[in-house]
Amino acid sequence: MQAVFEAIVKNIVPIGVLIVFGGTIVGIFRAKSPGFGKYITSALLLTLILFVASMALVQGKVEWTPMANILFAVAGFAGGLIAARGGE
Repeated sequence: MQAVFEAIVKNIVPIGVLIVFGGTIVGIFRAKSPGFGKYITSALLLTLILFVASMALVQGKVEWTPMANILFAVAGFAGGLIAARGGE
């Protein structure tokens, strides 16, 4: 019983990350219109990148500094994606 409890406590943060990103994916697919455009594909790609980076962070595979760089890159890409472009 003690081993099961220790395994649950050890894995609670990765399980939480999995639940949050699972809910995000479900929300993306419930809110999208039929078909895959550039926005939904980009949203899925950004979600995947953040999920993999978050799992690496909580498992101790990556330090906070590279994770912060990933977050800034994702924020910059997402901001550029939704910014108005002239002539389109």
